[in-house]
Amino acid sequence: MDERASKKVVIDAGHGGNDPGASGNGIIEKEYTLKISEYIYNRLKELGLDVKMTRTTDETLSPTERVNRVLNAFGDDSYVLVISNHINAGGGDGAEVIYALRNTSTLSNLILNELQSEGQNIRKAYQRRLPSDTSKDYYFMQRNTGNTEAITVEYGFLDSTGDDVNQLKNNWKNYAEAVVRAIVEYLNLNYVPVPGDNYYTVKSGDSLWSISKKLGVTVNELKEANNLTSNTLKIGQVLKIPSKEIIEDNVYIVKSGDSLYKIAQNNNTTVDELKSLNNLTSNTLTIGQILKLPKKEMTEENTYIVKSGDSLYKIANEYNISVSELMDFNNLTSTNLSIGQVLKIPTQTKSNTQETYTVKSGDSLYKIAQKFNTTVNELKRLNNLKTTLLSIGQVLRVK
Repeated sequence: MDERASKKVVIDAGHGGNDPGASGNGIIEKEYTLKISEYIYNRLKELGLDVKMTRTTDETLSPTERVNRVLNAFGDDSYVLVISNHINAGGGDGAEVIYALRNTSTLSNLILNELQSEGQNIRKAYQRRLPSDTSKDYYFMQRNTGNTEAITVEYGFLDSTGDDVNQLKNNWKNYAEAVVRAIVEYLNLNYVPVPGDNYYTVKSGDSLWSISKKLGVTVNELKEANNLTSNTLKIGQVLKIPSKEIIEDNVYIVKSGDSLYKIAQNNNTTVDELKSLNNLTSNTLTIGQILKLPKKEMTEENTYIVKSGDSLYKIANEYNISVSELMDFNNLTSTNLSIGQVLKIPTQTKSNTQETYTVKSGDSLYKIAQKFNTTVNELKRLNNLKTTLLSIGQVLRVK
């Protein structure tokens, strides 16, 4: 068994009581460090680790008392991890981690990588020496904590001119979970995501390509979301699923807590429509399941996300408009497109409005022609069809 698996963890909520730490923009450091510390403590307990906190209330601790609580938690030993949580100030932007002179940067860099995967900017992992004695650490949390592996995490700047302020207020739980993932990986233990979180655990036979197909995302999106520099995966590895609830081509990825009724309500459709569109025989769903959604009718705010293989001609033809209309509406000066580019689709005038119909199970061109008082040939002409074959979810122009 890897000796790291026997390590203990002490979580230190920086500042407290009469020492509020830094404050500004609606953030008080001592409050956020306690929230973050409690979250990490509870998650590590759930995952089976031995963990203690230096403070659990708004309590004033002197540096000496704080260090004593660290050393008394599990003893002064190198198998004890100490995570001291802080919020930075000074006008910078992004997260940084400080580690002791006696330790390596491995855990610190894991923490930074996980924070970056949650969208936070990262600055650096570093050590700082005491000017009067360069053999010692500058900060007391590293200098006076004996043989423990003491890490200080600065999650962001509360006086940032960048995006830290909103990120700290809105994403602090995600950042705390990022630290949990880093600790578990460092200790070579199995990570279990929070129920409902968008994560995928790699299984035998998986590849980035097969996972991307299963989850309805691209390989590049998976790599970007997980900061992967190669396509190599290992069994048990936890991948973050790119956070796109409704993705290209009108599909939806089922999450924990979803139901057909909830999805139908959120997407302005009905349970029966969803079941018909996806050939479902029951209301049972599985997390990660991909559902087709009915194609929305065009409005003034209608947009289109450019995919691989698209061209202006192809998109214009799909929406029954001209290339010049599409270019004018989007202020385009050339016909070049880039994948992921968002195009606005102009609203058609009433005289040009096309009624559409979404193909359901059991439909045929003849049946649809009868329903809309037209002919099969007219439907084929309107939709540039070469055959009478249809697919469920296909959208046909009927007038």
